Amino acid sequence: MKNTLYDGYLGPRMTKAEAKRRISRVVAAELTDIEREVLVAYYLQEMKIPQIALERGVNKSSVSRALRRAEQKLKKYLRY
Repeated sequence: MKNTLYDGYLGPRMTKAEAKRRISRVVAAELTDIEREVLVAYYLQEMKIPQIALERGVNKSSVSRALRRAEQKLKKYLRY
């Protein structure tokens, strides 16, 4: 895996703009296309897992697995 640049610890003083910038950088650099699509559909478009699975033509378990991997990667790369 690629390492995302660490900009230093800002802790509770981190602004919303800084948090959004870090999240977008991790999403663009570390997630696969499938993980990115599922993450966007679930959180931003507020679709349910069965809806995403039906739209993509895959099993619900595949969508759930991709979503979990994406969440784990975000947690790993955004941890202080």
